[in-house]
This record gives sequence, structure tokens and C-alpha cells, in this order.
Amino acid sequence: MTDTVPARAGNLAAPAHAADVTAPVQTRRRQLLRMATAGSVDDGKSTLIGRLLFDTDSLPTDHLDAVTDDGGTPDLAALSDGLRAEREQGITIDVAYRFFSTPTRNYILSDTPGHERYTRNMFTGASNAHVAVLLVDARAGVLRQTRRHARIASLLRVPHIVAAVNKIDLVGYEQAEFDRVADELDVLAQRLGIELTVIPVAAKDGDNVVHPSTNTPWYDGPTLLQYLEDIDLAAPKASAEELRLPVQWVSRPGAEYKRRYTGRLSAGAIRVGDEVAVLPAGTRSVVTALDTLDAERTTAVAPLSVSIELADEIDIGRGDVIVSAKADAELPTLGRELVAHVCWFADAPLHAGERLALKHGTSVVRATVGELASRIDPETLTEEQDPIRLDLNDIGVVTIRTSSVVTADEYADNRDGGSFILIDEHSNDTVGAGTILQARAAKPGERVRNDVKWHPSALDRHHRWGKIAQQGATVWLTGLPASGKSTLAVALEQALVERGDAAYLLDGDNVRHGLSDDLGFSPGDRAENIRRVGHLTRLFADAGVIAIASLVSPLESDRAIARELNHAASLDFVEVHVSTPLAECERRDPKRLYARARAGELRGLTGVDAPYEPPRNPDIAVDTTDADTDRLVARILEIIDRRRNQAV
Repeated sequence: MTDTVPARAGNLAAPAHAADVTAPVQTRRRQLLRMATAGSVDDGKSTLIGRLLFDTDSLPTDHLDAVTDDGGTPDLAALSDGLRAEREQGITIDVAYRFFSTPTRNYILSDTPGHERYTRNMFTGASNAHVAVLLVDARAGVLRQTRRHARIASLLRVPHIVAAVNKIDLVGYEQAEFDRVADELDVLAQRLGIELTVIPVAAKDGDNVVHPSTNTPWYDGPTLLQYLEDIDLAAPKASAEELRLPVQWVSRPGAEYKRRYTGRLSAGAIRVGDEVAVLPAGTRSVVTALDTLDAERTTAVAPLSVSIELADEIDIGRGDVIVSAKADAELPTLGRELVAHVCWFADAPLHAGERLALKHGTSVVRATVGELASRIDPETLTEEQDPIRLDLNDIGVVTIRTSSVVTADEYADNRDGGSFILIDEHSNDTVGAGTILQARAAKPGERVRNDVKWHPSALDRHHRWGKIAQQGATVWLTGLPASGKSTLAVALEQALVERGDAAYLLDGDNVRHGLSDDLGFSPGDRAENIRRVGHLTRLFADAGVIAIASLVSPLESDRAIARELNHAASLDFVEVHVSTPLAECERRDPKRLYARARAGELRGLTGVDAPYEPPRNPDIAVDTTDADTDRLVARILEIIDRRRNQAV
């Protein structure tokens, strides 16, 4: 065993020796490196972490004393297994975070569980890591969980992955045994398309962990700590064009101050004087103040947490994203359909059609699983196409449709803006995590799906309308709650049918009993409800029916979606603003909504603590206060008939 192990070809790499990590260093600024350990059960992750803490003198005395036996030997695994159940069972269950330092770097270390049931915690621990340390038992070699954790690390695009072939002492420090495992790891690295450094270690005795081992004279590569010290931590690109500031909190320090918008920069840079845009609304302003922990700082770069002030008082809330407004800015996609790698964490399998909450950055939206495109076999790493379901710990490519716009980046470009978690709305459990491969832009009236195509009817529209002697159209009634929309819509439907026209009323309450029973009343859910009804009216109108939609639809932008959906199909759209004043609506209050809102029992009621944007140019505006309903209906019928005559 006198030969040395050369640097392996292909995807395995052995970096050059690092300097003595115990020597004082004055020329390098101390950096922070985040690392995560991974691997199968009993591969020795906790022991390795204990050895790193012990040999770098990073342990408090009382902590060390608590895990040292009467003979003076510390239980290294117990140094990181902090939960009582972990010590009793001898396994890691939760992610344990530990801190240690060298003269050149500070380290945050995540000890992730090796048991298959706790694979979800691997996602948590490795999600923001600079390096993943993959433990492999020299006796067992590459196992199923080794492959799964390596796949997750590559999926999360962890920049550096190192394999520590542990327990080399239990195979007699034999080079042949190390080479056998290294060959298995080489095959794994090639399958995943990653670079992998392999180091033989014996964590229990410290061989090649912090200090070089005399027991492996055939190995001339770095120790594990030397490898970590040599990792090049490139600073984030400080580019204003790539700015991403997800808003987490809106505050106002005092009456004399403007609003402050607080969050953690996920990309780019921001400084006083920058012109910015707020997505998804697209409103623009200029940064007039910037606060960080450094009072003198006028420029901030990712990943600093900042609080900014803007020149204009614009509507910004949690979940919005502040980006650069420069002409050459690299903007995220405003999408309602995400194609993503998803790792499923729940015992109950995931099927297409499941409805979940999706947390992306600081925003939470409702989402529906549209398609399961593929599933990765953890044993062979091959992809199974069109699986029926994803089981616990499965990884697959999934298409997800969201109830409102998500300001998304691809994960390859931005780890924060390209990742999300899935939440069970009933139990509030995190049931999945995903990385975005593609975000498809939401454009009203245009097809955004690649897997489903619009099939034109075999019947020409005008031929159909000629045979049934009627042209289709949409009549959209909008107004405050209790403004009289439903009363007017019912009378309009009756008048149309009585004169021989096919008409159908889509009342807001009725739609929410079925088509939109999965939606709430958040701005995003309201927008999705209007989008769905807009699509439905388009189908009715195309069939020659006069579709009547009666919804509060408080925002101009949301009503524009419904209008554009119909106009994109060359269908007539009549917008009716039921302009009954708020005071009269509150006086009526048939459902006691206003009374409950004023008493603080109901939040988010349009007209009280949620905005209503009156249409700027409605086709007709009607006030139902002391009005004759039949006369109002006649005015709407007059517009419908005039449009018909113009189209002939």
C-alpha cells in the first residue's frame, strides 16, 4: 500500500493541498460557508460533525463534559444529536445546526437525517448550502439513500459536493476498498452530471478529517477541512439589473415617516436613487432611503436584509417583489403555471388534480397539480414517464397551476426566486418542495400551455349563430356588495329569455359553490375566480348564448382579463357598472356583511377595508337607488341590440 491515489478522471476531482488551517491568517477576510451533511443511516454523519467540532476546538466545555464518559472519551455523535429521541434511537431525526470556525472561515453546518422517512429535512438543510458532504460507509458502498441524497443535492444545485468514504478503519485502511467505493461514486457522478471529490476518512479517530492520516499513505489528497477551506466563495454579482427584493413587511416608523418596505435581497443590488418597479402590478418609483445594520451604507447587495423608502406612496404588500426598472433589467416571469422538480414529503401520495397551498418567497397562493410528467427512480436514477402518482420521498417533474400570478425565476438563475414549498391547507403540514424549471407567463386570451391545444369547433361560428338566429355575447355586471347586481342580472336574464333569446346567468355566489369552491377572497383568489368566469363566458358566448356574469370584480386589472379573453375570441363584451353608492349599499346590507365588517368580525370586504376600482369607461353605468329595474334592464337590452345590429 505504498502507491498514492492520483486525481481521478471524469467527474471526480481532487483539489490541491490547502494551507495549514491551524496557522494564523491575516490576509484573508473571514468568510461564511454553509455546509450540509447527507447520506444513509449509520454512515457516520453525526460522528463526523462531532469530530470537526472537537478537532477545531469549537465545543463549549459544558457541552463536551455532558457527552464524555468516565474514561474521558467523548461520544462524538451525541454532540450533534440534540433531540432525546435521536440519542435514544441512535439516529438523526431533525436538522441539527452547528457552528464552528477556523482562522479563515466561519461555518454553519446542517446535519441532515439519513433515514428515508426524513428525506424532507435533507431539502431543508441543503437548500442554501455552499457544499454538501455525502457520507458513504466504506463497507456498504453506495446505497439507495446515497443516490437519493446526491440527486437532491444536484437538484438543489449545491455548488460543491464532496464524498467522505467513512469508516475506512473498519476495512483495514485498504486502498482497494476505497477504490471500489470511489468507482461506484464515479458512476453516480456521471449519471447526475456533477463533479465529486472523494476523500477516505475515519471520523471516529479523526483520520483525514481535520488532520492528515498516517494510516492512508496511499492517499495524497486534502483532508476534509482542507477541502472546505479551499472552496472559492464567489461574492454574489452586485448588479442592479438583477435586483430581487421580495417584500416581507410593510411598516411606518412614525407619523412623520413614509412607509418602509422590508425584506432580504435574493439577487442583485439596490442603492438610493435607483428606479424600481413593483411586481406583479408594475408600478414604478425611485428609492429615496435605504436602511441596513450599517447606518452609513447607501448600497446593499444580496443577501443583505434591507428596509427601503420610495418616493411615491404606492400600494405594496407582503409577497410583492421589487425589481429594477432599467431598460436592460433582467426581470422574472409573471406566471400562473410552473414546471418544477418536486420532492414529495407526505405519506399520502400526490396525484394530478390535488389542491395545495404554494409558498413562494414571501407570498402564498393556492395551486392545483396539473400534470405529473415524470418520476425519478431512486435506485437506478432513470425517469419514469407519466407516473400515476408520487409517493413519499419521490422526486418528479410536475406542472402546477396557481390561483394568482407568481413572480418567479428559474432555479438555475436564482435559488430563492426559483424555489417553493407545498403546504396541505387542512393540516398546515409542508408536504413537498420544488425547484422551478420553467415559469410560463400569464397572458389573457393567449394559450400558455404546451401540453393542451385549443381545438376550434367543427361548426363555423356564424353558421351556428345563423341557424339558431342569435349572436352570443357577454354582459358583465360589476359593483359593490349589495349594489343590486344580482337583482338586475336576474331581471335581465328573464327579459332576454321572455323575448326568445338564449341567456344564462353566472352569479358570483353560485360559481363559488362549484367551479371556484377551492378559492378564498384574497386578491389572488379573486383574480383567479374572475379568470375562470371569464373563460366560461367566452365559451357560452361562442355557443351563441348571452352569458350574464354578476360579480363584485373590484379591480380594473381583473375585469380587463375577462374583457380581453372575450375580445381575443372576437366576442362582444358589455361592461355594466352598477354604481349604487356605498351608503345605500350599507343601508341595504341583506347579508349583514357591512355590519360585520364595521364591527371587526369580517376583514377584506370590498368598500370597507378592501378597494373597489370603478370602471373608467363602462359601456353603461346604472344606479339602482330607487330605480325602476325594468327601465334599467331596457337600457342594457338597447346596448345589446345596438351591438348586434352593428355586427350584421
